[in-house]
Amino acid sequence: MRLVIARCSVDYAGKLTAHLPMAPRLILIKADGSVSIHADDRAYKPLNWMNPPCSLREESYEENGAVARWTVTHGKSGERLILTIEEIVHDTSHELGIDPGLQKDGVEAHLQELLAEHITTLGDGYTLIRREFPTAIGPVDILCRDSDSATVAIEIKRRGEIDGVEQLTRYLELLNRDPHLAPVRGVFAAQEIKPQARVLATDRGIDCVTLDYDALRGIEHEGTLF
Repeated sequence: MRLVIARCSVDYAGKLTAHLPMAPRLILIKADGSVSIHADDRAYKPLNWMNPPCSLREESYEENGAVARWTVTHGKSGERLILTIEEIVHDTSHELGIDPGLQKDGVEAHLQELLAEHITTLGDGYTLIRREFPTAIGPVDILCRDSDSATVAIEIKRRGEIDGVEQLTRYLELLNRDPHLAPVRGVFAAQEIKPQARVLATDRGIDCVTLDYDALRGIEHEGTLF
């Protein structure tokens, strides 16, 4: 990951146009090629960003006090982020390696096991493909098919929060690149789902399912969910 703190303006050119005036900002350039621009507020959310695949071109640019211009171009849509830089305050790179992902506690691991064993809890006609389905950024909890034979990726949490939805979103982006699986839809399953996480999931076309751990354990011991 490369972290750059710079005084810059940002122009987005695509389906719409947007402009960020000159100000100090943090620029994150990740190993997957993504570029995001952050201010010192808004929590984790960037002011603007470009998802991979994209390329970054850096060039000298001396006009109106600027010293450089960076152009980030999306490889498929051709949309661009143009950063006009007056000053670079900090520029450093770090190798983070492969992230192990969020670790599940005992309840989450057991929920995954139970739901995989009784996948029709989600609906008639569901069939399991695999637990811990591998991707380049970590395993998907459960991959299955619904009654229409469409692929479904399930992320399981004890408490469903925004970071879990973000995690599932990243998995879906990768899985939908595989023509043997696509289209892949997502299900965010948890014992409790926070309202903000539910709103974000709905906005991204991800279904939410509230899991009853005691009822699922009832399946295990008594052969029935209810």
